[in-house]
Amino acid sequence: MPAPENALLRNLRSGNQQFGVWVGATSATVAEIIARVGLDWVVVDMEHAPNDLRSLRDQLRAFAIGETHVAVRLVADRDWMVKQVLDLGVQTVLVPMVETAEQAEKIARAMRYAPRGNRGVGAFVARAGGYGETPDYMSNANDEVALMVQIETRRGLDNLDDILSVDGVDAVFFGVADLATDMGLMGPNGADTTHPDLLDALNAAAEKVRAAQKPIGVFAASVEHALSYASLDAKFICIGSDVLMIREAFASRLEEAKQKFAD
Repeated sequence: MPAPENALLRNLRSGNQQFGVWVGATSATVAEIIARVGLDWVVVDMEHAPNDLRSLRDQLRAFAIGETHVAVRLVADRDWMVKQVLDLGVQTVLVPMVETAEQAEKIARAMRYAPRGNRGVGAFVARAGGYGETPDYMSNANDEVALMVQIETRRGLDNLDDILSVDGVDAVFFGVADLATDMGLMGPNGADTTHPDLLDALNAAAEKVRAAQKPIGVFAASVEHALSYASLDAKFICIGSDVLMIREAFASRLEEAKQKFAD
């Protein structure tokens, strides 16, 4: 039995929109609840959420009850981080702050076995290889992993053509908040992620990504926010964050109770 098919990558390459949420609660219980909703994907965040390998492992087990594909955002572009999450069974890796082709190539090689890369051979005793149940995992593993590079700075935009030319870069994800901040576009509540200058930069970059025939991803805190990026023709679309949605649900219920009891 070889490595499982990366359904997210297949659907993105087919041009199908895939809707998902950012997961930062570091809770297997929250993961289990989300797994029952029917989302196409989730990104478990290790950059801004206090996740470690054990909390990631527990969430992967919870998500396994459904068909939601789990991508993982690493803390940084470290090859040892890539290798560890892949051996846990993760197939799609999102790497923040990618700014050069050299950086992208280093990450891409860490995700694949020789001769395409330098991933260490050990998945046959890890979760990815079913703890030994999948002896032929390596036969197709290189084809079923996906690297999403996150472009979040002006330098990344400037080097986008070179980044897109790297073998093993499967998709581009625009980090709109960091990019707006790097461009000096700030509003009263922080980064202005709908500023016209930002949208112009994103549209120009998205045209390059589409020309390279690679899927585009974008983060949004809500459906309305996501619609503001419709011109990008993004296929990997975030429609919220578990942490924000939980907070909003509690705040909304509290406000409802206050109003009802005041009447």
